[in-house]
Amino acid sequence: MRDRFVVSCALKIVMVLLFTWSAWAQAPASKTTPKPPAVSSTKVAIQVNDNDPKVMNLALNNAKNVVDYYTGKGQRATVEIVTYGPGLHMLRGDTSPVKQRVAEMSLAMPELSFAACANTQANMAKQEGKDISLLSEARVVPSGVVRLIELQRKGYAYIRP
Repeated sequence: MRDRFVVSCALKIVMVLLFTWSAWAQAPASKTTPKPPAVSSTKVAIQVNDNDPKVMNLALNNAKNVVDYYTGKGQRATVEIVTYGPGLHMLRGDTSPVKQRVAEMSLAMPELSFAACANTQANMAKQEGKDISLLSEARVVPSGVVRLIELQRKGYAYIRP
């Protein structure tokens, strides 16, 4: 009787060990190389609503400085300059005092984009009695103010030079 008990206990121990070993053998091996740190991303919206070359140049300087800073740290930065009201002159083909700089920066910095307010463009066209052409780098958005709201909801920092 005692021998039967010992054999029964031994079989149970062997079965537990087999199941444990089987589960361990099927578990995926842990990676020995650590994951690289995630590259953080900074997003910035810059408002331009003044027809002032100093403000426009300051906005462009801010954009360049942000991208340069975060790129230098090995991080990504996305910058969108949003123009509306008198600031739309920044992106107008006929009146922009910074069109050369916008073109150069667009080519050099794919992280930088420009948004032009369609409401302002339509109002200027009505007041001036002509179509208002924009720089090729500009993307028309329905409303500059609404675009800023949308960007802030997406986690963009807001800058007004």
